Amino acid sequence: MERPERVILEEKGAAGSLRHTAVSHIGFSVPDVGAAEKFYTRVLGLVRHAEIDNGVRLGWGTGHHVVDLIQGEKKLAYYGFEVRDENGIAGIRERLLAAGHKVMDLDASFITSPVGGVEGVSVIDPDGTEIHFHSQVLRQGENAADTGRRPIKFQHTTLGSGDVARMVNFYTEVIGFRISDQLHDGNFCWLRSDKDHHTLAVVFVGKGGDIDHYSYDLAEWEDFKAWCDRLTELDVPVAWGPGRHGPGNNLFVFFDDPAGNHIELSAEMEKFYDDRVTYVPRRWEPTPVSVNLWGGQLPSWRKVSG
Repeated sequence: MERPERVILEEKGAAGSLRHTAVSHIGFSVPDVGAAEKFYTRVLGLVRHAEIDNGVRLGWGTGHHVVDLIQGEKKLAYYGFEVRDENGIAGIRERLLAAGHKVMDLDASFITSPVGGVEGVSVIDPDGTEIHFHSQVLRQGENAADTGRRPIKFQHTTLGSGDVARMVNFYTEVIGFRISDQLHDGNFCWLRSDKDHHTLAVVFVGKGGDIDHYSYDLAEWEDFKAWCDRLTELDVPVAWGPGRHGPGNNLFVFFDDPAGNHIELSAEMEKFYDDRVTYVPRRWEPTPVSVNLWGGQLPSWRKVSG
């Protein structure tokens, strides 16, 4: 397959670059909602928040939900971001309209436990998937976990795409994300919208409309031993790791949910604390050691070159 054009190599970013925006929630269509719900509650400690049309909504505590599971053929249904930047939603709406995108008000059902007045918009990304952007919500179910049994928070989403450059330009030039790192061949790019090295990443997989993987944050290295032992006790095979990524410098371990979605547990991600610094994104060679500094074989679904 002929590769599309490579991604931009310098950080440009929209005039309204985001500094305080994090992943919020994600929706999956899965063949067996019951099996998926059981997995997420048993393995990741999520609890049912509500029943939704043909599915269930899961989260932690009484805060904003994290995962929606909808009956159907496996695919990514939608994904969302919490925009805590001042006038962030208004700015995103304005830039989307100026770029010719159809913008809709976000259905109130996607916003739970609001802090005051919450606003939101939805739009279709360049690969045809619905994105939700909403202002600040209550997330008190996060950051108070027993990290040996439950992650701290939903950390980042990595999209699979057939055109990395188009998706990256959408997020940098229109939405306001910034490039942190990328592979030299343009087939993988890591984007940030807060102090974390990446909130979103995009990798070439030949087609768009689904995730490559998505990630939950743990606290530190010590938690990985507990989690690998826990996954073994629960008969959940480790698909990749433990290891350490080059881009982001974060620790990782991967496993799959019953529908085949790749889940990452991550810790010690690189932080960008000073937004006043002009940063030139690094370009990594497209080799296995770039995505795992510790070496070893890549899983069958992960390719970084060719």
